[in-house]
Amino acid sequence: MSYLLHLKCRECGRTYGPEPIAACEECWAPLEVVYDYAKLWSDVPRSDIESRPPSMWRYRELLPIEGEPWVGKQTGFTPLVAAPRLAKALGARELYIKNDAVNHPTLSFKDRVVAVALSKAHEFGFDTVGCSSTGNLGNAVAAQAAEGGFKAYIFVPADIEPEKMVATQVFGATLVKVAGNYDHVNRLCSEIAQKYPWGIVNVNLRSYYSEGSKTLGYEVAEQLGWRLPQNIVVPMAGGSLITKIAKAFDELQKLGWVEGPTASTKYFGAQATGCSPITTAAKSGNPEINPQKPNTIARSLAIGNPADGYFAVKTILASGGAGEDVSDAEIVEGIKLLAETEGVFAETAGGVTVAVARKLIEQGKLNPQESIVLAITGNGLKTVAAVNGHYEENGAIRPKVAEFEEKFLHLAAASA
Repeated sequence: MSYLLHLKCRECGRTYGPEPIAACEECWAPLEVVYDYAKLWSDVPRSDIESRPPSMWRYRELLPIEGEPWVGKQTGFTPLVAAPRLAKALGARELYIKNDAVNHPTLSFKDRVVAVALSKAHEFGFDTVGCSSTGNLGNAVAAQAAEGGFKAYIFVPADIEPEKMVATQVFGATLVKVAGNYDHVNRLCSEIAQKYPWGIVNVNLRSYYSEGSKTLGYEVAEQLGWRLPQNIVVPMAGGSLITKIAKAFDELQKLGWVEGPTASTKYFGAQATGCSPITTAAKSGNPEINPQKPNTIARSLAIGNPADGYFAVKTILASGGAGEDVSDAEIVEGIKLLAETEGVFAETAGGVTVAVARKLIEQGKLNPQESIVLAITGNGLKTVAAVNGHYEENGAIRPKVAEFEEKFLHLAAASA
């Protein structure tokens, strides 16, 4: 059964039934899913959660769907990896990687949100779905639309990575390239949602779609032995993920499912300097967002006018955390550092997260003596071009041991 009560405006408080609605009709603010926590607390013991198969749906009572999911049944429960070699490089004591770079089926955390959105689309009777995307969301919608039998239209800026375009088209979705940035694409999608009876996951299904992000937070807590981390660093595009992780941690405390100290987690938001409207606002201490024109290799984070930016800043500042941004060169170094220390190849958003964590520790804003989780949200195979040209190219040798020794062991000895 579903414990969903209604949708509630995050600004004016007006409530709505569980319908496909884009925003509050009074003030145009985002809508939040509200659950019956009292009934959930009495009906669902934590032991029930622990006995279920390892996917995001083990937390199904805290998600806004009726019954069983329509798609994405194997999505989620990605590894939380202790990262001692990266911790040493950053000067941290206790560091973990939440690795959604291996999420099913398209290797990003967006698989979580789409599993919820398309399951809800099926409940609403939509036969066509779509989204505006900087890449990862489009991949996830295309794949799960194929699984669920939907027709799909994916709208993207024309300059996103070719790998992500192919990873959308391969699933049979219609890819619509738009001459403009993500904000132009998103406006077009909003107009299409008004004209056609389709489920647009980040427009009229947004309230439900964003709830899928909570499962990353639930998993982190469970994988830490039902404890909350003292700090978490999260990459930000539209700003929804960091707010939903915070909602997840709050819900776990409300239900009494987490143990140990009750001190709140501090939230740290990470962006690229070339598109940093949320971190810029967080640094100023004012949650009002001034839109920016994106110019960064971290295209998956390149949203100049983030829909949840205001709420992301409030989440960060209220927790005692901070926002920070890093240059493209630092992003590449972050990708390389994570790969070389822990064997995890992250896309550019992961490089942002690692580089921002390093910067915050150096600034004294992120306490290296406390537990830290880094959210790695996408796979490096999606953005290989970001690191092309950053490694020495060695010419081929003949199949001779002596030639190998002369070229490589001599170099190794010289660099030792």
